[in-house]
Amino acid sequence: MKLQLPNEVTNTKTVLLLIVAAYIFSLAMRTIWVMEVQAIPSFYWNHALMINTNDGYFFAEGARDILNGSHQANDLSPINEPLSLLTAWLSKIIPVSFETLILTMPAFLGSLIVIPLVLIGRALNQTTMGFIAALIGSVAYSYYNRTMSGYYDTDMLNIVFPVFEIYSLILALTHQRNRYLIPITVSIALYQWWYPQAYSLDSALFGIIIGYALFSDRKNIYFYKIALFILIGILSLPIWIKLLLALTIFALFHFQPKQNQKQFWALFAGVALLYFVTGGIDPIWGQLKGYLFRETLSNEDGALHFYNVAQTVREAGHIPFTVFAERISGHTITFVLACIGYLLAIIAYRPLIITLPLVALGFIAMSAGLRFTIYAVAPMALGFAYLLLLITQTIEKRWLQIVTLFVFTGAALYPNYLHIKEYMTPTVFTSQEVSMLDKLGKIASREDYVISWWDYGYPIRYYSDVKTLVDGGKHSGDVNYPASYILTQPQQNAAFMARLSVEYTERGWENNKSAIIAEMLKESKADSVDDMMVNLQLNPTLLPKPTRDVYLYLPLRMMDILPTVTLFSHLDLKNPDNKEEQPFFYATQQIQDTGKTIELGNGISILKEKSTLKMGNQEVPIKGFYQVGYNKENTLEVNEQHFSSEGLNVIYMASYGRFVIVDDFYFNSAYIQMFVFDHYDPKLFEPVLSDPMTKIYKLKV
Repeated sequence: MKLQLPNEVTNTKTVLLLIVAAYIFSLAMRTIWVMEVQAIPSFYWNHALMINTNDGYFFAEGARDILNGSHQANDLSPINEPLSLLTAWLSKIIPVSFETLILTMPAFLGSLIVIPLVLIGRALNQTTMGFIAALIGSVAYSYYNRTMSGYYDTDMLNIVFPVFEIYSLILALTHQRNRYLIPITVSIALYQWWYPQAYSLDSALFGIIIGYALFSDRKNIYFYKIALFILIGILSLPIWIKLLLALTIFALFHFQPKQNQKQFWALFAGVALLYFVTGGIDPIWGQLKGYLFRETLSNEDGALHFYNVAQTVREAGHIPFTVFAERISGHTITFVLACIGYLLAIIAYRPLIITLPLVALGFIAMSAGLRFTIYAVAPMALGFAYLLLLITQTIEKRWLQIVTLFVFTGAALYPNYLHIKEYMTPTVFTSQEVSMLDKLGKIASREDYVISWWDYGYPIRYYSDVKTLVDGGKHSGDVNYPASYILTQPQQNAAFMARLSVEYTERGWENNKSAIIAEMLKESKADSVDDMMVNLQLNPTLLPKPTRDVYLYLPLRMMDILPTVTLFSHLDLKNPDNKEEQPFFYATQQIQDTGKTIELGNGISILKEKSTLKMGNQEVPIKGFYQVGYNKENTLEVNEQHFSSEGLNVIYMASYGRFVIVDDFYFNSAYIQMFVFDHYDPKLFEPVLSDPMTKIYKLKV
């Protein structure tokens, strides 16, 4: 049933005041993180708080290079990305530092979602519903997490744009006038420009409008006009061409109010043909394969099988229902009520059916990963607001109705507020780590490579202005394999692979070949990477001549993900069914000395008298015990004891309060030897920068 509310808000000034109030509320919630962490000195660089998302440094690099007016060939700097372009433009007109700008942009732009939500309510003649939805939707878990201060990423507008699309479609469906067609194409074209991955969502909007027309009023040609202008916005063409096409067709409709049916359908067929010629469903199928049909191994060059990075990304995995519900609405009860309200709202206001693609995309999060929950936030906020108004509309006294709305809206907001208070995510790097990268940038040239894991690729490029092998966008199995191999193999193999991977990467840019491992094996006439390394050990002159310097970046924070790093190279590339046993690695800071034992958590303890490890019901000999720590002069000292010819190695990193238990594979790896022990082969590497958080070495081969 439609709501029957007395004195419902309709005048423009009041609507604007509600939008401003909702925007200020959203912005205020996003200042909580800033207020809480501003007293932490390690979160600052250049007198400003740093951002808290790795991917943000990708766009920051592009904006920096746009402002500087230069970048290196093949350095992957995103100088043409919309967010980089917008940031560079804003940096020229807003009188704040670049660091402050990228810190605050998510809060200011992400809060814009309140505008279309309030306007959707107004379009349905239920502005109060839109206002309540704006308050809840702007701070719901998943939406807040990806638009909070410091979360500098495209997410700051990734939901704002589609909700504006929904608003433009509701306006068109409600009023059915040609003047509402242009905003449809404009909003969709802008969204496609900002976030090309929106292709699938916008295609779904086209499909649902066609379904709406067929099941609602199939003879109403206006519905097909809406579909046509959606299709124009989706086309994989430059935005100016799409807008020009939309304006041309709009002019045709305007000056010929009574179109010939055959002419209209011929026009529709022509645009539909353009849709398939410029991409069709190929991008949609590619995304479905990436998220719904993930495989552990990816066959990227037709012969070699690499580990698929999607298996290790938390936000792309299955999530429990409670987490799913809380991320969308803040609380399971709120979510259930929102679902009920959403269904009732669709029945009462049929145009809301067009929000179904957003809801569907949000709900696939149960199988495709928590990152998708953000899409369902706005529709569910509308659903909860509708149900709340439906229940309270029977209250006769206006003041009591307002108080009730205030109380229950506050109750729905409270879990989200608690989440915001507790969600004190750290900056990507600390100032100490950034200081090392800044120093490296003064040593290395812009053509040099820094090798580390892909998590750190973007920050390394931003602060050191160098090239990297892998980053948050370039991390397919073929490029992750050499990075993983370099970090987890002994130093000689690591050094050889570092030189090979850099030189073959540069050759790949020139020859348009990306399968660098396959190229290495082909040119070295080796059947496997192990065979190739044996050949290089026998004849190091087979290594390609160095064309640039290469640095190895080893941070303490990599310790926590080393087993994951290992997965990408500890496998048989040609026989994926040949499962290799994963080496043993365990690190903990949960330490309790009981006198006779040292308890390390997860059923693992050190039996002091026996010099053995107890792991569950099993006892394993300790091969060697190593105590590593920094003295007052900040010099690393290593004390070691040997107990057995077999077993596991126990490393006590005293300065970090951390125990690490590893087998010989990890113990001999470049990362453990060069970061933990400062042991390096002077023929292969030389130390460049070193402190307790970061070790940086220069390759000498």
